Amino acid sequence: MPDGGEAASDELVTPVLSEVLLAVEELWPESLAEDWDRVGLVAGRPDADVDRIMFAVDPTLEVIDEALEWGAKLLVTHHPLLLAGVNSVAATTGKGRAVHRLIEGGCALLTIHTNGDSAVGGVSDVLADALGLEEVSPLMPAAHGLVEEGIGRVGMLPGVEKLGELASRIFLTLPAVAGGVRVAGDRDALVRRVAVCGGAGDSLFDAVRASDADVYVTADLRHHPASEARESSTDGRPYLIDLSHFASEWLWLPVAAQALANVLADQGFEAELAVSQTNTDPWDFILTPGN
Repeated sequence: MPDGGEAASDELVTPVLSEVLLAVEELWPESLAEDWDRVGLVAGRPDADVDRIMFAVDPTLEVIDEALEWGAKLLVTHHPLLLAGVNSVAATTGKGRAVHRLIEGGCALLTIHTNGDSAVGGVSDVLADALGLEEVSPLMPAAHGLVEEGIGRVGMLPGVEKLGELASRIFLTLPAVAGGVRVAGDRDALVRRVAVCGGAGDSLFDAVRASDADVYVTADLRHHPASEARESSTDGRPYLIDLSHFASEWLWLPVAAQALANVLADQGFEAELAVSQTNTDPWDFILTPGN
C-alpha cells in the first residue's frame, strides 16, 4: 500500500499564474494574434496562486465585480481592456477604475483575443460546431500556424436548409440579446455552404466571396459593406446573417473554460473555472415595426 507521500504526489495542486499562462499558450498561442492586437497578461503577479478562473467576453466593471464577488484570482476576457496605448490608469476613467478594482481585489486579467479566434477550437470553430458544419476549413488561413488555424471558418451543412430556418436555429442557439438576428436574403432560399466569423467580420467579404459560401454568418455588419456585398452579387449570394458581437463570441466561453481545465489537469493542476453570466451586449432594447 503506498505511503502518505506517494498518495500526495498524485493529488492535483493549485497552479500559480505563470503556470496557467503556460497552459493558455498551449491552447491559444500568442503568435496567432493579429499584428494590431494586444493579447496576453494585462495585470497580475506571475507567482500568485490561481484557484479560481472566470471567462468573459468583455472586461467591463460589472464583469470585474462579478469575478471578484465569486473569488476569481484570474479573469480571462476575449476583448482587450487596453487595446490602444494609454499614459494613465488613474481611477478617474472607466478603464482606470477597472485596473484599480482588479489589482485591489487580487485578480489578474488575461486577454485571449484574435489568438482565440484563430486557434483550433477557437471562437469561429465553436460557432461552426454550433451550426453543425462539416468539412470545415479557415476562411483566412493563419500566416504563422497550422493549416486548421486562421480567422473565420467555412464548411458545409449536413444537408440543404432554408435561409430562414438556419437563421432561426442560430437565434435559438445564441444567448438572448436586444438586437436579435438580422438577415439579408430570401427567407426560403436554399443554402448549404456557410462561412462564419465570430465577432466583427465585414472586413472578410473578399474571402467569403472566394469561398463560394451561400451565406455568411458574422456580427457587426455595417451598412455600407453589407450594401456593397449585396449589390455586387448577381444571385443574392452570399446571403447575410448578422449577429450580436457579444452573443457570437459568448458561445466560445464554456468550451474555452473546459479546455483550460483539461490542460491544467493534464499538467497536475486544479482550479475552479466559471463563465461570467453578465450580458455585456451594449444594447438594452430594440424597436421594430409593430413592436
